[in-house]
Amino acid sequence: MNPFSKKITAIFIPVSDIEKARDWYCDLLDCEPTNDFPGGHLYVIELSGINIVLDSKIYRTDTILKEPSFHFDTDDIQYAYDFIKRKGIEAVTDIEHGHYFIFKDPDGNHLMLCQR
Repeated sequence: MNPFSKKITAIFIPVSDIEKARDWYCDLLDCEPTNDFPGGHLYVIELSGINIVLDSKIYRTDTILKEPSFHFDTDDIQYAYDFIKRKGIEAVTDIEHGHYFIFKDPDGNHLMLCQR
């Protein structure tokens, strides 16, 4: 019997300042921030099906995500792109192939937003 459940429940993102990252991601995802920092270096954002774990312990300039390792979903890519731009967030690409674009968090991690 294989012990793997074939389910991923968390994705880790290296961040330099855990509180600053918490505030940025909670604002981006419209989540209410808490002061729960397990181990003093982690912050968990619970999403539908998978959690984002911000981790300041693993942050180094060589751990920054230069390519997206996952994508957020949206129902309207143009609205999402305009939303990112209005927030002053750096878009790395324009909308590509009519359904996704890449943007950066304050630490320079590349994130993707994709229309389902």
